[in-house]
Amino acid sequence: MKKNQLITLILLLAVIAAAIYYFSRSSTDDAQQDIVSAVKYGPFTVSVSATGELEAKRSKKIMGPSSMRNAQIYETTIQSLVPEGTEVKEGAFVAQLDKTEVANKMADIQAEIDKVLTQLEQVKIDTSIEMRGLRDQMVNVKFSKEETKLQVELSKYEPQAVIRQKNIEFEKIEREYEQLRVKLGLTKDKNLAKIAEITASLNQQKVKMKRLIDLGEEFTIKAPADGMVIYARGWEGKVSSGSRLRAWDPVVAELPDLTEMISKTYVNEVDISKVSIGQDTRITVDAFPDAEYTGTVKKVANIGEQLRNYDTKVFEVIVSVNEQDSILRPAMTTGIEVVISEFDSVTYIPLEALYKDSVNFVFRKMNGKVTKQEVVVGSSNDLDIIIAGGLEKGQEVLLTKPENADELKINYFDSATKKEILAEIDRKEDERKAVLEEKKKTLKDDIERKDDSGSTMVIFR
Repeated sequence: MKKNQLITLILLLAVIAAAIYYFSRSSTDDAQQDIVSAVKYGPFTVSVSATGELEAKRSKKIMGPSSMRNAQIYETTIQSLVPEGTEVKEGAFVAQLDKTEVANKMADIQAEIDKVLTQLEQVKIDTSIEMRGLRDQMVNVKFSKEETKLQVELSKYEPQAVIRQKNIEFEKIEREYEQLRVKLGLTKDKNLAKIAEITASLNQQKVKMKRLIDLGEEFTIKAPADGMVIYARGWEGKVSSGSRLRAWDPVVAELPDLTEMISKTYVNEVDISKVSIGQDTRITVDAFPDAEYTGTVKKVANIGEQLRNYDTKVFEVIVSVNEQDSILRPAMTTGIEVVISEFDSVTYIPLEALYKDSVNFVFRKMNGKVTKQEVVVGSSNDLDIIIAGGLEKGQEVLLTKPENADELKINYFDSATKKEILAEIDRKEDERKAVLEEKKKTLKDDIERKDDSGSTMVIFR
């Protein structure tokens, strides 16, 4: 008896367990099938989001020595630099560069100057000795010439042969004297030319020394105007004490004009086709999360680039900040939302609810029954997509496929009505583009303007 009761109890527990499993699975399946979302109606924004960094629209660069390359100094070290954000006056100290290379070159040139001075002194001494020797010879020959002339006069009563001999001796000494006089002149010119050559070399070295002295003074960098010091950025990162300053890019820091700010951002290649000059933006600053600003796209790069920390190629986009705010500073991180288009009142659903075969469709749930409904779609953002036709506000759509999805037939949209809706979408898009093109024309004067001389000044660097 007890054995039969035990078997009955086991069978009863098995039935209860099977019933619990069945109903729990059924309720789970029903819950999965019944994940729905209501069709929403209201304002809708299509935008592209990116992060950026604030910069001043205009700034004055604080440059290192521009003549470093002329002195064959191609890089040096920044020994000291005022803290970033320091307010400085025109002429105030900003940075000190290492003068070791300049000092070494000055020592080399000073050694060359000393060498040339020694050569010059030696040439002057040699010239003096040589000229004195020639003058002494001329004096001796002059005495001999006077003596021979006297002998010629005394021999006028001698035989003709003796007279002829004395005259020949006199002419010989006279010719020797003339040769010495010419030699003295040529020697003088030669030595003067040699002294001039050495003097020119000396002056050349002195000019080099003067340039190095002036260059050394430029190694103490001062502010060209009043303003706030912002460190420059190079391909190695931000300039700071200990950084290497190179002759081909000697920018140490900048003095930004904080009255007009821009944000430089990078948009990935997937979204860049949506971004255009003249589009409005919303700007947030990480340092002040409660503040929000507006802006305008002023420049979009035509060529992409591969940057660190980005998985795909990106395009540089410059956004001007419309408002002025004293709390905004260069290098602050910004959040940029480029507004592609805005709609006052439209119907839209989550992107997960939209499916595509030969046409766009959704799984619509009405009165507990699920049907496939073709829809006409418009613009989309990261979360939702506009439904221009096929659904109405308040209706429900499934976010997951029902089990019998393949058995359901699509309820197609009326083709004539569909064409009208698509034509209306195209018309509104053309209107939006036309407005944007007009805005571009007005912005062109802000990007390029003529100065008094008629040359073009580009604001953005």
